[in-house]
Amino acid sequence: MTEPTTVQLRNGAAMPRLGLGTWPLKGAGAERAVATALQLGYRSIDTAEAYGNEDGVGAGLRASGVAREDVFVTTKFDKHFHGVDLVREAFEQSAERLGVDYVDLMLIHWPNPSHDKYVEAFEGLLGLLRDGLVRAVGTSNFKPAHLERLREATGEAPDVNQIQLSPLLTRDPSRAYHSAHGIVTESWSPLGGSGTEVLHEQLVRSLAEKYGRTPAQVVLRWHLELGLVTVPKSGNEQRMRENLEVLGFSLEPDDVAALSALDKGEGAAVDSDAFGH
Repeated sequence: MTEPTTVQLRNGAAMPRLGLGTWPLKGAGAERAVATALQLGYRSIDTAEAYGNEDGVGAGLRASGVAREDVFVTTKFDKHFHGVDLVREAFEQSAERLGVDYVDLMLIHWPNPSHDKYVEAFEGLLGLLRDGLVRAVGTSNFKPAHLERLREATGEAPDVNQIQLSPLLTRDPSRAYHSAHGIVTESWSPLGGSGTEVLHEQLVRSLAEKYGRTPAQVVLRWHLELGLVTVPKSGNEQRMRENLEVLGFSLEPDDVAALSALDKGEGAAVDSDAFGH
């Protein structure tokens, strides 16, 4: 059976399971990476207001020669746009920088609970959804308690919650909450982030030898085996190709479980009650 390359979101959009992350690429570098990725076959691009590269990402979309409707574009906005009407302004500014008429998925980048405006931000996103300016609405770095507050206040849950997640941070409580409420889990820093610590784990290296793959391919395949969506960043064409190839093999269940057992617990993740922008 052919492996599905997309996941159906609660509001109807089909989101590719593997995309290209773009932080911290900027300007011409972002343009080249996005154009190259799309020409290689990627169909999902992740950016954000905070990355300062939406203009470069938009240039790459246009330079790729791939039709806009064939690319799933995600962007995010920061806390100064947390407000029902402010979200529309965030959309308009991002859309202008990207050079697009609509965004496939727009995320609240951080909950910033001390700012206490994320419910209003989500209400603003739901307004964009009703108006057809976004095809899906989501959150990033929201804990189950934040998501539950959204549900209680609006009666709605996001399509996607993008969280820090890797074999060293399996985020079991968040993933269980997402599964119970029809929210797709998307992993950021899927390879472990700065220093890519997880790629140096002996287990990862031994599994790479077993499967004849790179350590990064083994880790990315783990994300897919768990039903996650992910957007590894790369500006290197060869690594982009290698990342796409994870759709072409599978890991044995025992190996998936062994990788998950590397988890360091919730305390190792960035605390979104304390950090945000």
